[in-house]
Amino acid sequence: MVTHQGWVHAFAFGRALRSLSLAGLAASFLPIATALAESTRSKWEEVDTEHMFGFTEGSEIGEKGETELMSESTGRFGRTGGSYKQMTNLFEAKYTLADRFRVSAAATLAYYDISGMTGLDDRRQALVQSISFNARYRVLDHQNAPFALTLSVEPRRSFVEDTSGAQADGIGTQFAALADRELVADRLFGAFNLSYELERTRLHGGPDISREATFGMGAGLTTLTVHGFFVGVEARYLRQYEGFPPNNFVGQAFYVGPTFYAKLGEHALISAAWNTQAWGSAPGGSGALDLVHFDRQQVRLRLAVSF
Repeated sequence: MVTHQGWVHAFAFGRALRSLSLAGLAASFLPIATALAESTRSKWEEVDTEHMFGFTEGSEIGEKGETELMSESTGRFGRTGGSYKQMTNLFEAKYTLADRFRVSAAATLAYYDISGMTGLDDRRQALVQSISFNARYRVLDHQNAPFALTLSVEPRRSFVEDTSGAQADGIGTQFAALADRELVADRLFGAFNLSYELERTRLHGGPDISREATFGMGAGLTTLTVHGFFVGVEARYLRQYEGFPPNNFVGQAFYVGPTFYAKLGEHALISAAWNTQAWGSAPGGSGALDLVHFDRQQVRLRLAVSF
């Protein structure tokens, strides 16, 4: 897709995206977020759980008529072989059409820094990675059920292959069930996710088409600190297959790590998470990790404002 690449370079997205991602993933934001959270801390009747749990998501979709703008930076680091770094920035606009239904649209920009990797071309390049749409329907809420539950479907159109950054045509869809519960009033919250993602990709310059399916489970706990922000821990399990239907197992990974969430006034928030692959395996692999199909480290930072 030369037009996309040319447009990106024309506006110098490479330098801007790399700087934005590195800044967004830096740990220096924590003292600033803490100070803002303390200065605006107040008792709220209901906490927005959607972004509280890191990579794991809560069930909240906002009130009818609410709009949310979100920037989400994700860093993925470490694979078998040489040096692998991928940094993405997702920009998403969300609108709650009804009490139980929300839609959103997003565009994702990516920067790849790859060198010395077996099977992957060396690459230092910024690209438009994908566009996506999302619809969420809240089946259960906290007031009328033991836990809240939201169903999500997200179709995506990709312009590059996710891992290598090579130009490609891709179509995928992720289905997810997002549940959460207030375990201790105004203090301790828990969430659980199930996901199933299908993706079909054809690299430019060749007829071959790859088909992948990924199952995922995630769980998170977070608690309110005396400083007015939330800290927690999450764990995720991912299992990948080739083909539709999924009939050829290729790898699995288990991630664990800390999370952070703070409200920045009444209508804004910040959240962050760091996950490390604690265990993984692939057919024929000899190590205790799967660094062929999954990353060693994953870091995420979200900033959102609603009105």
